[in-house]
Amino acid sequence: MSVNRRDVLKGLASLPFMGMLGWAYYKKHSIDNEVKNRILEELKIKAKAPSATGSMSGGILRLGIIGPGGRGRDLMRAAGYAEPQWIEEAKKGLEANNNDKRLETFLGQENLNIRFTAVCDVFDIHADRAMAAAKTDDNTPKRYRRYQDLLNDPNVDAVIIATPDHWHAPIAIDAIKAGKHVYVEKCMTHKVKETFLLRDTALQYPGIKFQVGHQHRQTLSFLTAIDIVEKNILGHISLIEASTNRNDDVGAWQYDIHPEATPQTVDWQQFLGDAKNIPFNAEHLFRWRKWWAYGTGLSGDLLTHDFDRINCILNMGIPQSVFASGGIYTHNDGREVPDVMQVAMEYPEFETGSSQEKGKEKGMTFLYSATLGNQFWRPTKLMGHDATLELGNTLTVFPDPNSTRYKELIQAGTISPDTPMYSYDPSVKGVDGVTSATAKYFAQKGLLYTYRDGKAVDSTHLHIREWVSAIRNNTKLSCGINEGFEEAVSAHMATLSLKTGRKVIWDKNAGKIAIPGMDNADLDEIIVQSGQPI
Repeated sequence: MSVNRRDVLKGLASLPFMGMLGWAYYKKHSIDNEVKNRILEELKIKAKAPSATGSMSGGILRLGIIGPGGRGRDLMRAAGYAEPQWIEEAKKGLEANNNDKRLETFLGQENLNIRFTAVCDVFDIHADRAMAAAKTDDNTPKRYRRYQDLLNDPNVDAVIIATPDHWHAPIAIDAIKAGKHVYVEKCMTHKVKETFLLRDTALQYPGIKFQVGHQHRQTLSFLTAIDIVEKNILGHISLIEASTNRNDDVGAWQYDIHPEATPQTVDWQQFLGDAKNIPFNAEHLFRWRKWWAYGTGLSGDLLTHDFDRINCILNMGIPQSVFASGGIYTHNDGREVPDVMQVAMEYPEFETGSSQEKGKEKGMTFLYSATLGNQFWRPTKLMGHDATLELGNTLTVFPDPNSTRYKELIQAGTISPDTPMYSYDPSVKGVDGVTSATAKYFAQKGLLYTYRDGKAVDSTHLHIREWVSAIRNNTKLSCGINEGFEEAVSAHMATLSLKTGRKVIWDKNAGKIAIPGMDNADLDEIIVQSGQPI
């Protein structure tokens, strides 16, 4: 510690070339740390901890799974129950590729102290696979074809609903009335009237724990983004850009059709529900997202992810108006639902705080686009007067060149508009205040996994755990009926605009959706009517 700068220079002088490089590195490293600490002190961003949940000890919680198809089986695995067929596939995947961590992640999950005591599906094969996953030495689940019979089972405390969209609300409403706690996949409703009915029903039964399946609310980067917005690091946010780009048949809902699906193995009438009565159609059964009678299109399937990701950060709620457009441009295969869509949601009264004079800034537009014919990655961007936040499983903050808040730091060369001034990666300890110009950031949407103490964890597992803890310990839910209501109404407004070619309004005072010039229109009929948008 007694060696001073002159002594260091004397020592380096005896190694002319390497000495100069060493001193340059030493100097640059010291300056970088000084600048980094100055920026971190200016921003004071903290990676927020997730909401506290309680212990999984106590009596076994008995669950029923309704709709254990593709997503339903994902949810069962996240809850701790994988079918033997999946276990074998995961083992083979690990043998072929050491980076295949599916089995390791599954086996490393916390035991939630639950049992699946009942299974319901209209397709026998799906039901059989779910039964095999749920069966244990001390539990043999019952199989039901009708969800109503499952809800009457006294050995079921709570239900997970992963059916096609047109069954979400009817089953959830009946489950609440039957005294069952509910975890329902998004979009939580298919039509407008049932959105209000489900909300009202859930509010009438406050003891029922109701969770919507937006697992990104467990992602640490989103929790950190909340702190960034609360500390007004971005300034007034006037524009948000989000997108979904996918370019394969599965991403375009062209799911596999099981060869054993027949009128003998499928309860077709139970699948149809209130949809138009048509003869058995295996494509409709497995690729239901392609038809308005069963699905909510790009609005309910994909826009809802991005809407809720932003809503959990900004709490902006339902937009004042929505305009949408799109069409079938990449998969002309007989589908009704567009595969390309653009949505503009307007929030003229929204404010996030300002570094400029009061009254100058107010209002925000949320732009969303989707294509199922291209997979070029575009991160979600929250664009403020002072900085832009790129958001995914990691997050990055870029200062704006005309920022008021960071004007002096930019002029001093401490930060640069073309270089991130803050980055956060929950997979490593700590954060960087400054990154080099050559640093490349890749941000995922945070839908598959997040991190706890630097370890990857299935975010769906954490979301289900949060729900189970709420049932057991009366702890907080991050995506309950009110959040689900805002998401569903916003998604339905986008669909209505797409199908009518009109701007759709949220009448906040009356608490209803309105389409100017179509005062007497049946909104639900518009949503489910067949054919492409006007």
